[in-house]
Amino acid sequence: MARVGQADRKAIAAVAEVLAEIGTPEEMERFLCELLTPAELRDITLRWRLLERLSEGVAQRRIAEELGISLCKITRGSRIMKGRDSVAGRLIGERRARGEQSGKAVAG
Repeated sequence: MARVGQADRKAIAAVAEVLAEIGTPEEMERFLCELLTPAELRDITLRWRLLERLSEGVAQRRIAEELGISLCKITRGSRIMKGRDSVAGRLIGERRARGEQSGKAVAG
């Protein structure tokens, strides 16, 4: 995890605990819409789409064109996906194995 202060670690742990307690995708979506601004929702869903496209083997320059994001952000996503213990990589792989893709964007 990125370097954060002790207070931030406690807050991150608290949020992670709450997220883990949410029981359904519908409830999670409602929670995210309550907690995050429309811009934050766009950012997080854009990051997820980026990771999915990387997992599909799409070239970084093509992803940059499709999603309108910088190669720097894509490089960061690529490092995440290449991590041996990447939770995001594992989850995306599991979804792909089940034939699932991103649904429609979360409304703000």
